[in-house]
Amino acid sequence: MKIAFFSALPFEQTCFESYCKHHQITYIPEALDIDTVGKAKGHQAVCAFVNDDLSKPVLERLHALNVSIVGLRSAGVDNVDQFTLTRLGMTLIKIPGYSPHAVAEHTVALLLGLIRHLPEASQRVQCGNFAIDGLMGTDLHGKTVGVIGTGRIGRAFAQIMLGFGCTLLAYDIQPSQPLRAAGVQYVSLNELMAQADVVSLHCPLTNQTNALIGPLTLALMKPEAILINTARGRLIDTDAVLNALDKQLLRGYATDVYENEKSYFHHDFSEKDIPDNRLNRLRHHPNVLLTAHQGFLTKETLSQIALGLLNQFTFYENRQTQPTTQTSLC
Repeated sequence: MKIAFFSALPFEQTCFESYCKHHQITYIPEALDIDTVGKAKGHQAVCAFVNDDLSKPVLERLHALNVSIVGLRSAGVDNVDQFTLTRLGMTLIKIPGYSPHAVAEHTVALLLGLIRHLPEASQRVQCGNFAIDGLMGTDLHGKTVGVIGTGRIGRAFAQIMLGFGCTLLAYDIQPSQPLRAAGVQYVSLNELMAQADVVSLHCPLTNQTNALIGPLTLALMKPEAILINTARGRLIDTDAVLNALDKQLLRGYATDVYENEKSYFHHDFSEKDIPDNRLNRLRHHPNVLLTAHQGFLTKETLSQIALGLLNQFTFYENRQTQPTTQTSLC
């Protein structure tokens, strides 16, 4: 199968090529959108990433180019117009089950980095400054951690926090019985926001969760609380969070995502101006720790994504051409 691989990063090409034996992949560094969709011409499938555009106009153009299958190498589907995809008879494949530990552990790294002032401490040492004034942190042990969304990643994060000796609160429309059995208490969103010392987001982006954290929910939080987001940028009203930080109504914000990240994340702007004032406020705020959507980025996760997606592409191709024949995958 010929696959147009959009938003291709060098390390992904290395990983996918190590598993790919029966497919021809064209690696396209540009994101998929209405301006770049023409690059999919001559391919039966596209492979898209988290910030690629799979809206109605793009899907209709892909369909006109005889692309019949869309593969996602990200867990969320908020960038896909699934109604249009179904109407056009196109197939969507994704890997919802890749390692939840990668994102959960990155969440913990962000939390620890923020409360223990690790970026500032590292910068001081690199400059030869070994003073520790202003670097006082807090223990996690004994703190109350609130987890919003207890799917696979949220559950993995909760288990790690239980290991730190934290009290766990959770909010989800579908509570996890194993977490309840482990001592996690499910409460209302308002109760969680009011009681937690740390609030961590692990829910999908939907119409119901868009701007879930805004002025009203932030007003419920303790002034010494920490907010973490490794899910989707649009779960957060960024201006409201920055204003809360400036007014000392929130102690800190650690995030791996940003609502307008598509234009910047995974690209090098070190020699360019960044005209996004909100992003610049995040980058330079003393109480914000920001990474550029790298929570998934571990060797184990990339291997799972590559092998899983290529297996599904192979299964789809075999089903179309040899429906009664079983062959080895990839």
